[in-house]
Amino acid sequence: MTPAHFSFTSAFVLGLMGLAFHRTHLLSALLCLEGMMLSLFIALSLWMLQLDSTGYSSAPLLLLAFSACEAAAGLALLVATARTHGTDRLQNLNLLQC
Repeated sequence: MTPAHFSFTSAFVLGLMGLAFHRTHLLSALLCLEGMMLSLFIALSLWMLQLDSTGYSSAPLLLLAFSACEAAAGLALLVATARTHGTDRLQNLNLLQC
């Protein structure tokens, strides 16, 4: 495993661990998801460069577009949650309550 592969794998695993174990605020969960998506984008881009494959060269851009859509939807949920509940703490949210 090259140092580049190790760094992107460790960035993804750190984002996943942050998402799994540090779920106090919605903003921190969204930042962990964004870090995971960016590490996947860079890893996929480097994989395409190493293989010299042009057939799947649009895959990293497609992943980046979905990541931007995910970030926009997450920020919209964050603003809506902050307006209705006054905070973004995940422990104060009750999803079963209308």
